[in-house]
Amino acid sequence: MNLMGLFRSPQNELEKGGKEAEDAGIRSSCPRCGVQLPLSDLQENMNVCTACGYHFRITPRERIAYITDEGSFRELDGELMSRDLLDFPGYDQKLRNARLSSREKDAVVCGTAAIGGHPCALFVMDPNFMMGSMGTIVGEKITRLFESALETGLPVVGFTVSGGARMQEGILSLMQMAKTSAAVRRHSDSGLFYLTVLTDPTLGGVTASFAMDGDIIMAEPGATIGFAGSRVIEQTIRKKLPQGFQTAEFLLDHGFVDLIAPRLEQKETIAGLLRLHQPGSMISQDERAGGQE
Repeated sequence: MNLMGLFRSPQNELEKGGKEAEDAGIRSSCPRCGVQLPLSDLQENMNVCTACGYHFRITPRERIAYITDEGSFRELDGELMSRDLLDFPGYDQKLRNARLSSREKDAVVCGTAAIGGHPCALFVMDPNFMMGSMGTIVGEKITRLFESALETGLPVVGFTVSGGARMQEGILSLMQMAKTSAAVRRHSDSGLFYLTVLTDPTLGGVTASFAMDGDIIMAEPGATIGFAGSRVIEQTIRKKLPQGFQTAEFLLDHGFVDLIAPRLEQKETIAGLLRLHQPGSMISQDERAGGQE
């Protein structure tokens, strides 16, 4: 019996390279331009298309890794989970599915971190957990974060992504709009800074509350931002809406967003804003002189 062929060396590059080569062979198609992107290139570019700049949706943990200083993030209230408070049909199963698919316990991750050396409180919403919908636990975690930031004198940085209020929790979900906004107001009245970063999509009750309450409102390029969907608005007012009227770029032109920052520039931009808004911060005489020259 000839056994020579049983122990042959790998005959192609994917076999030779192990997991790295396997990952290099996996490609993802850009929803905007259709280019097939190697997964390794996409990950190295912070999940931004290298061909057209499209910003893929990412998980809270990925965003935290991109934005915060290494090892600085400390999660708060990570054990809190939504329950089926109203016996809504099928909601328990939806929650289980969401936890399995997202590997998170609910649609927002909260904690403290440093960004460019500047300490802050941070929340990041999850598009993979029922499209970041806002239920009682999302509202509770964000409210607690602002209360903790108020006690410790920290600014808050929040990344929003949401389809709106979670209908399975009814009026209890809608109540979170007022609850979170009140927490933001108390934090603001104490003179502390709040920066919101709107990512794709930020819609519904989240837009109508804490997403637009920031002292500065930043957005990712191409993000969809609004309250109701465009089709609902058109059917209600019976008029055709301007092209792209709910994009970050349109909102910037019309004064609803203060700036747009690509993902690769966000850490530097956020660090700069935190530096400028830290208590007692003043632009140095050298910086002033440099700006006048």
